[in-house]
Amino acid sequence: MNVAGNRNLNASAKNKQDEFYTQLSLIESELKHYKEHFKGKVVLCNCDDPFESNFFKYFAINFNSLELKKLIATCYATSPIVYTQLNLFGDEIIVSKEENTKKPYKIEITEVTDENQDGRTDLADVEYLLRNRKNALTLLQGDGDFRSDECVELLKQADIVVTNPPFSLFRDYMAQLIEYGKNFLIIGNLNAVKYKEIFPLFMTDKVWLGNNAGHYWFKVPDTYEEKKTDFKIDETGQKWRRMGNICWFTNLDMKKRHEDMTLFREYSSGAYPKYDNYDAIEVSHTADIPCDYYETIGVPITFMTRHSPEQFSIVGVLNSGGGNEYDYAKAMLNGKQLYTRILIRRKQEEAQ
Repeated sequence: MNVAGNRNLNASAKNKQDEFYTQLSLIESELKHYKEHFKGKVVLCNCDDPFESNFFKYFAINFNSLELKKLIATCYATSPIVYTQLNLFGDEIIVSKEENTKKPYKIEITEVTDENQDGRTDLADVEYLLRNRKNALTLLQGDGDFRSDECVELLKQADIVVTNPPFSLFRDYMAQLIEYGKNFLIIGNLNAVKYKEIFPLFMTDKVWLGNNAGHYWFKVPDTYEEKKTDFKIDETGQKWRRMGNICWFTNLDMKKRHEDMTLFREYSSGAYPKYDNYDAIEVSHTADIPCDYYETIGVPITFMTRHSPEQFSIVGVLNSGGGNEYDYAKAMLNGKQLYTRILIRRKQEEAQ
């Protein structure tokens, strides 16, 4: 994730170390479920150094198969890797000595043709395009912050935004996407579901989770400190961090969203106690949701990775008891506070 850079963003990258670069395999495994959404669309990757980003690489490779109209990618001024590492094509592309000064830039591609006339279109053709069409790569006037005026203008052009935004600015990033009414597919932490600014979007069916979720490895800059766990350095010296509870946030429809869970547990009051302070039963594991209960149920936030709006309604959250209008109470059971619970209810037609 290439953190966009301005006064707040710079502090975020420096202090929180939340600059993570997504593996191509993770992108491919998710994007394959949304191909029909991209035909004739403008795609923006606005937290990505185009020479390093696997998001840019994915869309450049698949520009023609997805039938894209345009691909736009931007980098930010203070990225610790801009102009310093090997780019995604395998060797360094230095546009000019003047531009080799860590200035932010954008790349815009409207076609990928067989530039080198080898009978196919691939990354080699994109590299040729960038080397020989000067208007494909241009400097930005500002710092590349996704909230800057010129980057907002690029956002206005876009139909779909796909990237890995900085976790520390996830609220701001999501708010901007909603404000401008954009379709999106972005990486985030599952815990963001319970944020007071984010959860209402799930309640109002403006956001849902994508296909894949789990623990994944991300490349990180050399400046990152070593960790005892979830950290490694490969044979090339590249540092890696593993992040847990990673998932995709989107408003693009896909097949999985409409697949009901198979429920096989039967309800009994002994097995499913009620909360101390809210009229709902506690289900500590999503797999244990009873098949014959139609009142309010509290489930872990991991439920959201399995949620089908045809099978369940989301009715609220037990989190802090005051974060937003849908946050009704803390989840208290037998005098102990539990972690956040999502409140759900089976759709009535299921009972018929």
